[in-house]
Amino acid sequence: MAKVLIIGAGGVGSVVAHKCAAVPEVFTEIMLASRTKSKCDKIAEAVGGNRIQTAQLDADNVDETISLIQQFKPDLVINVALPYQDLAIMDACLATKTHYMDTANYEPKDEAKFEYKWQWAYHDRFKEAGIMALLGCGFDPGVTSIYTAYAAKHHFDEIYYLDIVDCNAGDHGKAFATNFNPEINIREITQKGKYWENGKWVEIDPMSIHKPIAYPNIGERESYLLYHEELESLVKNFPTIKRARFWMTFGQKYIQVLNVLQEVGMTSIEPIQYGGIEIVPLQFLKAVLPEPASLAEGYTGETSIGCQIRGIKDGKEKTYYIWNNCDHAKAFEEVGAQAVSYTTGVPAMLGAKMILTGKWLGKGVFNVEEFDPDPFMAEIGKYGLPWNEQINQKLPVEQYKCNLI
Repeated sequence: MAKVLIIGAGGVGSVVAHKCAAVPEVFTEIMLASRTKSKCDKIAEAVGGNRIQTAQLDADNVDETISLIQQFKPDLVINVALPYQDLAIMDACLATKTHYMDTANYEPKDEAKFEYKWQWAYHDRFKEAGIMALLGCGFDPGVTSIYTAYAAKHHFDEIYYLDIVDCNAGDHGKAFATNFNPEINIREITQKGKYWENGKWVEIDPMSIHKPIAYPNIGERESYLLYHEELESLVKNFPTIKRARFWMTFGQKYIQVLNVLQEVGMTSIEPIQYGGIEIVPLQFLKAVLPEPASLAEGYTGETSIGCQIRGIKDGKEKTYYIWNNCDHAKAFEEVGAQAVSYTTGVPAMLGAKMILTGKWLGKGVFNVEEFDPDPFMAEIGKYGLPWNEQINQKLPVEQYKCNLI
């Protein structure tokens, strides 16, 4: 039915490739491309059945990406490479009039900053080209935004309070490691925190607000208020929201090690001279930390990610909690990945399916919550991420007051 080009061969790219290959009625031809072709070849071999073609690609090079698109002629490009490369890949899609999709918003390489403005600025050009770009179709961002859209459609007349809660209660047995690209992960959590309240953004020091939150089948975990990109699009697309926050769990040992790394300058993105060459400390740290994909085997425990929402329905206050729990070991058994990669890769495949089957269609640049959530929600469970809901019960995020460090 359709041809798809997947750019990126990390843990998420591997999951996307496995999942696309398992739906041949939609994804008739698949190409996987990365800077390191051997990674693509390893994934293609694991998938088997000659389902996946591979190619070497420097996604920073727009002309190189254009050339590969012209050669393969995909109906859609799925970008699961680095967020730094989003605009270059979007440029290549514009030049070839090819649909585009990603799982994380663009951020400049020289500044730890998450904003959709750079990608939203492409809307008119994509519209004029008659193609669409779908932004942030992973889990968070992605499924959390679709959960919110589903809640708005079926459970609320107006949403007032939104808390996105993300817990990884797994154990990978490493002294210190990140569950996705270390450079992106550490940049994300060491920047200033931010949340939306009463029509404006409130900025806080990194990790300065935290509290215990109870997660289904896991229990209480200390959860830290961070800024996450889906907050920006959600408060834009659901303007009745009075407060929107994002919470993520971290263990004390992780926090302690991260603090030391920050204090000695290892998380800096400012270049330094070492041995006559210029290096970026955070990029060096990334090189010595475990590859996220290598954590999968032996990883135990679960993730739990969801939305806790309060608002009004038929003139009465209502609460709604919707979430997914994903087991690391089961994800590894199915596709050889840990749950953090799995929860990002599965929605990416399904978002691609929504586009290619005409369920989500548009011309321009869109966030996932701008489309009908129902067809996505009807299918996400059968592909490995079933959802659960609680209605009109006290929200776990409201059990405790926040602590300030």
